Amino acid sequence: SFALIYTYLKISMIRPSGRLANVRAHAGIFERSSPIPSTPSMGAGMKAARLPAKRLRRFLAVLGPGIVTGAADDDPSGIFTYSQSGAQFGLGQLWTVLFMLPLLIGVQEMATRIAIATNQGIATVIRKNYSKVWLYGIVGLLVLTNTINLGADLGAMAESSRLLVNLPYIPYVLIFGVAGLLLEILLPYRRYAPYLKILTVSLLAYFITGFIATQNWRRVFRAVFLPQIHFDFQFLMILVGVLGTTISPYMFFWQAAQQREEDQESGKTGKGFIPGLIRDMRIDTFTGMIFSQIATWFIILTTGEVLYTHGVHTIRSAAQAAAALEPLVQRFPHSGKISELLFALGILGTGLLAVPIFAASSAYAICDSFGWRDSLALRPRQARVFYGVIVAGTAIGASLNYLRIDPIRALIYAAVLNGAAAPPMIFLLIRIAGKKEIMGSYTSGAASKIFNWITFACMTAAVVLAGYAFLFPAR
Repeated sequence: SFALIYTYLKISMIRPSGRLANVRAHAGIFERSSPIPSTPSMGAGMKAARLPAKRLRRFLAVLGPGIVTGAADDDPSGIFTYSQSGAQFGLGQLWTVLFMLPLLIGVQEMATRIAIATNQGIATVIRKNYSKVWLYGIVGLLVLTNTINLGADLGAMAESSRLLVNLPYIPYVLIFGVAGLLLEILLPYRRYAPYLKILTVSLLAYFITGFIATQNWRRVFRAVFLPQIHFDFQFLMILVGVLGTTISPYMFFWQAAQQREEDQESGKTGKGFIPGLIRDMRIDTFTGMIFSQIATWFIILTTGEVLYTHGVHTIRSAAQAAAALEPLVQRFPHSGKISELLFALGILGTGLLAVPIFAASSAYAICDSFGWRDSLALRPRQARVFYGVIVAGTAIGASLNYLRIDPIRALIYAAVLNGAAAPPMIFLLIRIAGKKEIMGSYTSGAASKIFNWITFACMTAAVVLAGYAFLFPAR
């Protein structure tokens, strides 16, 4: 509630510039062309009535890469990792959502600020200012995690689709891999992404089910504000997975790349545009990450209240994960099938949003590393290497499913790998965002630096503790 109020107050102070000026211009045309005669009191009343609509239009005008990145953050790997957290530990890790929110916002704001201040992709900035060891190390780590995550998400989509039509597993993987490629190559991502978001509305089922299934809200808030931390390997591994699937490396590169493309398409690349772009980007990032974490919170809450309390502590199939939604539809005939349908739609929607982002963020990083053309706005013949990397990444990710690794475990391991890969990337981004010779006068502020160093320290500590608990298990 406080976050939403803060966003509203920030919106109310926005001055119309760039895209927002168009909103005011259209509003002005409407005012001048109105044929209805008005008295002073009528005019004041109409002006007051139009004010909320204007603010809403201004708010919607600034939403872009941040809201898409936030939606893709709850990808199949995230959904299954959060579900496993709730099933295995109940409400024991519910506190992580509130803890991660400012850290997630801070890191995404920092990565996108770099793109705005330099008008370059993150890999380009690293190439021009750091050694090849840093460049190839960071890009190689990103491509590795993205490819594994892409394969795991395709596997989850295939497994979830079998809840609807029980076809063989591998054909589903190939269908979704090819479908993702065709969409990404033949259509601009921004054109079809809004339609995929409609499928993700099924994630609201977790929101409603959480209210239905929760009986003791005092216990819930105690779990949020009085954290419990256990130093055994299973708890720490899932904790690293929750952190890694929330604060993921691909999100840094994707949002920065999309922000750069949006600025270049709109012609806002000069220094005079930077303050307004940063202001709009903050609202965009703030909003996208809030909605992402609301979904996360309710997934952990719902699975904790439904699966954990009924003795399901390890999710071994998509059907078990879908069972968390049964309280929502238990009064309907075939409630089990309805819950599986809702779950499958959510997985398919988030998967089709996320899979192109995994492939494209790898392509952006590789092409920026060598100065090659890269943009989803370009046609394949204009950026052959860029689209070639997208095709290769998707093909390799899909082929990982031939190894017959359990798709549910693969999703959680992919999240843990993200958690292990994030700290060195965050460290380098903090260094870049603090250098005036790179950022000019738009370096990160003191509060941003504090939150980002806390993020780096916490994620590093979680990885180290999990590794220690694995090597030296408690007896």
